[in-house]
Amino acid sequence: MKAAVLYEVKQPLRVEEVDLDGPHDGEVLVRIGAAGVCHSDYHFMNGDLTVGLPCVLGHEGAGVVEEVGRGVTTVVPGDHVVLLFRPNCGHCEYCSQGRPALCWMAAQIRNTGHLLDGTSRLSRAGSEVKHFLGVSCFAERTVVPEQGLVPISRDVPLEVAALVGCAVMTGVGAVMNTARVNPGAGVLVVGAGGVGLNCVMGAALVGAHPIIVADLVDSKLETAMDFGATHAVNAGRRTLSRPCAN
Repeated sequence: MKAAVLYEVKQPLRVEEVDLDGPHDGEVLVRIGAAGVCHSDYHFMNGDLTVGLPCVLGHEGAGVVEEVGRGVTTVVPGDHVVLLFRPNCGHCEYCSQGRPALCWMAAQIRNTGHLLDGTSRLSRAGSEVKHFLGVSCFAERTVVPEQGLVPISRDVPLEVAALVGCAVMTGVGAVMNTARVNPGAGVLVVGAGGVGLNCVMGAALVGAHPIIVADLVDSKLETAMDFGATHAVNAGRRTLSRPCAN
């Protein structure tokens, strides 16, 4: 299959043929339908964050289950799924406290570049290629732990579902779970990129008002207004558009 492989920091990805083994026990093989390009991938490419190399990047994706390993019970071939870059076991101390993002499972996968049995399903010319955050969706197919995906309705477009894997849950989650914004509270979102736009959506969902977005690009500000912003500020020109009536 073709995949985008990072061999060295500060170097371009190389799209080339990579071998992918089938799923082991408790694993799922997914055909990638869509992958988002998140700035976090660039941080690893640029060396701002470190990852074992070589590896197949991509952590924001969705696809269709093609094969399941022994013991998998939550999905079957043909299911549509969103991939998770922070899988959780559901029973460790953090999971029991309602803090699954801190689960040891995600940390193990992130720190080793391997799946849960300590090995990789990816290789090229007989040499190991590492997984990226347990997802590696810059590829035609990937193998992930069963805990690393969520089944979704088949009528959800995969290019939309892919964004739920990172941008949506990061932005909406920042509003609802981290900042715990209350109805009627004012919100300022700095930057109308993928995460920022989802912060706007999250703020609109909880009934925040006003929802102010600042950016340097007018087209992004216009999109933010469509997503639910009440005010848009071009920080380069200090101009305000669509202020509230009051």
